[in-house]
Amino acid sequence: QLQLVESGGGLVQPGGSLRLSCAASGFTLDYYYLGWFRQAPGKEREGVSYISSSSSGSNTNYADSVKGRFTISRDSAKNTVYLQMNSLKPEDTAIYYCARSGSVIAPRNRLLPRYYDYWGQGTQVTVSS
Repeated sequence: QLQLVESGGGLVQPGGSLRLSCAASGFTLDYYYLGWFRQAPGKEREGVSYISSSSSGSNTNYADSVKGRFTISRDSAKNTVYLQMNSLKPEDTAIYYCARSGSVIAPRNRLLPRYYDYWGQGTQVTVSS
């Protein structure tokens, strides 16, 4: 059974850190693109970061709004992708989702939700004092 399960969300003060996990079962993450997305109330879902498949070089990239603060990584042994989030801001508050794509995605499209076909259930991140 294919499954993506996010965890690690919570309430954190501005300037704090959280590490989100996306654990996969039923398939091997190394073979897929894995993206992190977020959706705040009343806003569209937006791409945060991605890591490409191992065969595509495990390339990573970030939305401008999180560049320099967030880091994506993959632990193949645990079949898990992480999103380390530092220097969190209130505007980072959202439900965070991980999603996989089985297709090769052009670089300009890798942060677009429509190119990902399997999603986790999400984890809430709230940044507030």
